[in-house]
Amino acid sequence: MVPLSPSSDHCPTVWVDSEAQEVLFQGWKPSSATTTAECEATSPANGPMPASEALVRIPARMVPLIREACDAVERAGLQ
Repeated sequence: MVPLSPSSDHCPTVWVDSEAQEVLFQGWKPSSATTTAECEATSPANGPMPASEALVRIPARMVPLIREACDAVERAGLQ
């Protein structure tokens, strides 16, 4: 588990699921369908998001915690 954002009690956060070998992000949903459409239009994925995916906003202050999660994945040797 990687710590929560220093300015929050439960969101946003990032953690490593070692068993599934995944990094998980919890953040805020976009405030409007327009935001999602704008992101889809400018995403490197070049198209709409599949129904099984979601756009999540993560504040820039979370970068050190995201790095910490990535470091945990490397230390654990997860692929």
